Amino acid sequence: MGGHVVLGVLARSLIGAIGLMVAANAAVAADTVDIAIGYLGRAGVPQTLSPLDQPAADDGVAGAKLAIEDNNTTGKFLNQRFTLIDRRVKDDEDATLAANELAGKTGFILADLPADALLKVADSLRGRGITLLNVGATDDRLREQDCRANVIHVAPTRSMLADGLAQYLVWKQWKRWLLVTGSHDNDKLFADALRRAATRFGAKIVEERTFEDTGGARRTDSGVTLIQRQMPVFTQKAPAYDVLVAADESEVFANYLPYRTWDPRPVAGSAGLRPTSWDPAQDQWGATQLQNRFMKLASRRMDALDMQAWMAVRMVGEAASRTNSGDTKAMTDYLKSPNFTIAAFKGTRLSLRDWNLQLRQPILLADGRMIVSVSPQEGFLHQVSELDTLGVDRPETKCKLQ
Repeated sequence: MGGHVVLGVLARSLIGAIGLMVAANAAVAADTVDIAIGYLGRAGVPQTLSPLDQPAADDGVAGAKLAIEDNNTTGKFLNQRFTLIDRRVKDDEDATLAANELAGKTGFILADLPADALLKVADSLRGRGITLLNVGATDDRLREQDCRANVIHVAPTRSMLADGLAQYLVWKQWKRWLLVTGSHDNDKLFADALRRAATRFGAKIVEERTFEDTGGARRTDSGVTLIQRQMPVFTQKAPAYDVLVAADESEVFANYLPYRTWDPRPVAGSAGLRPTSWDPAQDQWGATQLQNRFMKLASRRMDALDMQAWMAVRMVGEAASRTNSGDTKAMTDYLKSPNFTIAAFKGTRLSLRDWNLQLRQPILLADGRMIVSVSPQEGFLHQVSELDTLGVDRPETKCKLQ
């Protein structure tokens, strides 16, 4: 009889304990902070000269998805849960409408949009407490005369890319450049950045040439023969130069230059040795484990847009964990504060430039197979951060955040 009483007491105690655990778990679940992050990108993928360079359909968003997993690994200990909302817009679709749809669901939106579209989105969301993270557009004007206080720039600028390349070419004593520019507007903007970099670091552009885009397909049976004849003629009779630097963001001619120039010279810029924020070959500073996790998720290696999206989502995660909050304003204030830094498998912690909200970061120099070097290069010094030798520095800025 006494034994039955004891068993009954134990049973009631066990049931009570289970009830308390269930209640505690329910309370924890109720207290979980949900943080949604939007991804606003372009539908379709751009065409490239080489089929090996063709971006994947999930280019960019795959990096964001991996960062969501990383955020949730930490977030489960802080009762924070992250989700990604993917929204793509077609060329003829108004990105501001899509952005305002996302704004009803999240306080942070990653944007992979052309400069004009990004500005329209930023202005349409002004005053709504939404923070945009630019992961695609490299235009310097977005950080200078057209800067916006509600846009944080994770993608590097053209000037950062050009400066990273120029530092290495100057370090190699390849100071005489033959500059070849495409005929499209983006090509000319990259050429402007290269000219600025040459002046800044002591290189000399011995001659400039323009490659006119006349249209037509190069991927034909006769295309190789045509290119083999055209490129040597196009590059002959140039003054003595050390390296041919190409500005061809439009993917018209640059990849046809290596091994086809009249003089045996290296090619850099939009082909050959390319400056980038990230490359599938990057494996330094622990990047191998990041690449392996990305490979498991996406069945390919991580490219620059993937990495820029990964960094943007991780920045939001870092702000959430540091502020222990899901409040957009508190998190944005932290990102803009001097306390913010983030690790990104690039050899140093990254931070924001407070004068134009650009993420400081090293620039990788890749040849399509390996990482050749990383800028800033040795000997290029700065009184605050050597990373500020890349791109527009504080004394030069035209940005007035508004």
